[in-house]
This record gives sequence, C-alpha cells and structure tokens, in this order.
Amino acid sequence: MKTILKPAKRRPQKKANPITQTPEAINSSLSHSLTLLQAKLGHSPDFIIRKFGDSSSNAGLLAICYIEGLIEQNLLSDLMEALIAEQASKTSLTSDVHTAIDAIKQKIPTGNLNIVNTEDQMIAAILAGNVIILVDGVQVALAASIQGGIRRAVEEPTTQTVVRGPKEGFTEELSTNITLLRRKLRTPDLKFDSHNIGRYTQTRVVLAYIEGLARPEVIEEAKKRLQSIDTDSILESGYIEEFIQDAPLSPFPTLLNTERPDTVAGSLLDGQIAIFIDGTPFVLLAPVTFIKFFHSSEDYYQRYDISTFLRIIRLFSFLIALLLPSLYIAITTFHQEMLPTTLLITLAAQREGTPFPALLEALIMELIFEVIREAGVRMPRVIGPAISIVGALVIGQAAVQAGLVSAAMVIVVSFTAISNFVIPSFNMASTVRLIRFFLMLMAGMLGFFGILAGLIPILFHLVALQSFGVRYLMPFAPFTKSNMKDFFIRVPWWAMKTRPNGISGPNKTRQAPHQYPVSSAKKGRRDEPDNQK
Repeated sequence: MKTILKPAKRRPQKKANPITQTPEAINSSLSHSLTLLQAKLGHSPDFIIRKFGDSSSNAGLLAICYIEGLIEQNLLSDLMEALIAEQASKTSLTSDVHTAIDAIKQKIPTGNLNIVNTEDQMIAAILAGNVIILVDGVQVALAASIQGGIRRAVEEPTTQTVVRGPKEGFTEELSTNITLLRRKLRTPDLKFDSHNIGRYTQTRVVLAYIEGLARPEVIEEAKKRLQSIDTDSILESGYIEEFIQDAPLSPFPTLLNTERPDTVAGSLLDGQIAIFIDGTPFVLLAPVTFIKFFHSSEDYYQRYDISTFLRIIRLFSFLIALLLPSLYIAITTFHQEMLPTTLLITLAAQREGTPFPALLEALIMELIFEVIREAGVRMPRVIGPAISIVGALVIGQAAVQAGLVSAAMVIVVSFTAISNFVIPSFNMASTVRLIRFFLMLMAGMLGFFGILAGLIPILFHLVALQSFGVRYLMPFAPFTKSNMKDFFIRVPWWAMKTRPNGISGPNKTRQAPHQYPVSSAKKGRRDEPDNQK
C-alpha cells in the first residue's frame, strides 16, 4: 500500500517510444498519398477527399482532404473556389510549391497556410482540423487552418457567478478562450507557450504569462512539469492538475481553477501563470496561496469595505463548515458543562429518545446530505433541484419525528452545508468536506482534545506546503507585511501600489504614486506656488 501511494518522481522530458523512427516524406504521387491517408484514418466516413482536375492528364491535378465537422464550412467554400481557379489556370500549381502557396494565399481571405513535409505531420494536421492540399508531382503538402465546427457560445459561468462584473466565461474551445483573454490584456508582453500532451488525444495545452510580471523560475518550472507529462490522454484540466501539482497526496489543492476570463487576467497581472487546456472551460492558475481560495473576482469590483466584510464572512463560514459538527459532538458528548443550563436541558430533552450517540447521529446526517447533494448533481436539471429540496425536507422532518436524530443535529448539519457553499472555490470546499469527517471522528473519541489533535498536524502540513515554490500560508507564514493589504482585508485600489511580494516577478509596481482621489480644485490649490497664496 505504501508503494502504491508513493508519489512518482518527476522525470525529465522523455518520449513515449524510445525507438526513434525517421519520418517518412510525403510521396510526390497524389494517388499514393490519398491511399495512405485512407489507410491511416481507417476509411472513416467523416474523412473527405475532394479531387480537382482531369485525372486522365495529371498536369495540375490536386486534392483536398479534411475531417468533416472539424472545419468551418464557409471558409472551406472560399478555399475550394480559390483552388478551382488555380487549377483552371494550371500556371502556378505546375511550377513550384512556393508559387502555389503565394497564389492560394492571395485567394484565401482567412486562415493560415503552412507547408507540411512528412506523412505524420500531414495526418496530425488533418486531425487538428486543417485542410490538407495535395498537388500531384509536389513532394510537400499545404495545411490550411480553417478549424470550425459546432462550438458552444460564450455564456455566463455556471460555477462562479457574480452580481457585479463581467458575465462571460470560458468555453471548451482553446482559441476562443485565448481570444477572451487577449481582449482584456492588450499587451505584447502577454506570452503563450504551447504543448501537445497525450499520445492519443494530442491535447493542446497552453501556458500563458505576462513577461516581466511573472517570475522566470516559475515559468521554467511550469514548462518542465508540462514537458515531463507522458500519458495516453488529457481530457480535462484535472489531468494536468494532478500531474504538475505540489504534494500530490495532500488534500489541499495547490492550483486554482477558474472559468472566468477576468479572474485569469487579474491573476496574470499579479504575476501568476495560467494553463489553458483545449476541451475544457477550466483554466489552472499557479502559484496560489491558501487565502486565494477565499477570494472572488467580485471582491475587486465592489467597494473595499464591502469586499472586506464579505471576505470575513467567507472565512467565518469556512470555520463553521470545518468545525461546527465536531464541536457539537465534543460538547454534547464530553463537555456538557460548557453549555448554559437552559440550553443543556433543551438539548438533553431533544436527545432523550434518540437511540444513537452524537457521533453516529452526525455521521448519518452528513452521509444522507452528501447522498442528496450527489443525487441533485446527477439528476436531470429539470427535476434535480426540486427533488433535492423535497428530499432534504422530507427526510429531515421524518428522521426527527421518528426519533432517529434530534432537531438540533438537523440544524447543525444544514447550517454546516450552507456554510460550505459560501467558499468560492469548489476544490477547497471539497477538501473541507473530507477533513470535516476526520475531525468529527476525533471529536467523538476525545472531545476538544481530539479536535486539537486533528488540527495541529493539519496546520503543520499547511505551513510546509508550497505551490511552485511559494509558501501556501503566505503572507501569514512567512509573515509578509506588504501582502497584508489583500489578505483578510482589501485596501482601496489607490493604496495597492505594488503587486504581491513573493508571487510577482521583477516588475512589482502596479500603479503610480499619489493616486489618492483628490478633487481638481483642491489639487490646484495644493500645486499653487507659495507666493500666489
């Protein structure tokens, strides 16, 4: 068991197949190349081949190959018109490939046109949504990038909604997500580093950062971790997260995921890096600290005093979601003397007919709530919320009337569940759910001493935890005074002159000094020379 749970050491970049094969160049015979493509793609019905020209005389004969559904049909029509015109002239296509490229580029309104030299590159380009143009007698192919097909429109994020702020969220299309980010960060310093990961999926993974704001060592470490991934498939950002995170066996997440472009833009401006994965709307952010999981993008759009109040509410909810059931178990089981007499008599009267101890009672109610919540997620959206509400009310009321649980326990479990939903990050909320069960068991065995015995190793673990070289509990441990302006409280924007220390790169200045809002009249009087006063 210890061997199974032992985390794998990070390996240097290593190819999946140690046997290196020389890539086969594209054959100049058009019929040979088409036969090869049909054989490699398994005669798939969505693989389309269109030929142009007279097959009896091979002069100027060409063909295009593509996967139906991966391309934009309007651009394909423009491309075909251009090719028909070029094929009719037969002047450029029969001369050399460079002349053909120039001629076709002038006719295609959009899309990139690249030269493909090998058979593997040709197949990879087709599977990536390119149109391959083959000319008989030419030993290279042209790949026209006109990806398209069915795409989900940009909509409001479903997991991170806000009252004030942008209402757009990422989609499953990588190019759309990068475009959404570019609209917010119109700077040439925004850099992208692309990788193809997954032997079968060849998923595009893009590392994004702002040059000068992100730490160079974090960028290099992220590149090394991405390049060291050697697996069959990458279908979602969770795959990448588990491969590159620090402390793989820790219950606490060391990467933040979001589907909001404004959150990614703000994180990049703070010096963090972002990892986009094709096929998922969730983008990974690193490095992160513990307090980042309790921040919302809306905190920076509302007044600073309201944002500070909401942050305190979230942290208070975090403590309730983590400790309330275990405190209830400890007090009712071991420390009844801590309760006022009136409250103690009320609780004792409620628990008089209950057959189970407080620990078992709490575990039953927590497990029932987890089952209802999981069922609400899996059921169809039309009936899911209604079934969840009715199920929770009916089961809770029936359990109290049957004398299986006390009414106070139902209140504790319900308030704990509601407090858990206040945590903005779903990853951190899930971690709290797991640790809560552990603390409940400790409280049921040892009372307050059990809760402390469970919290102390968790605190030591958090102190030692890092995310891409950044301490997880920063700015609390190690104490960083300059970062306290965006910790429990958020100071006004005009007071946040610098970026977070320890996370950002060499450029730490966020804005010019003296940004305190002053009216023009006062500013003018302040700037008057002394002899004019």
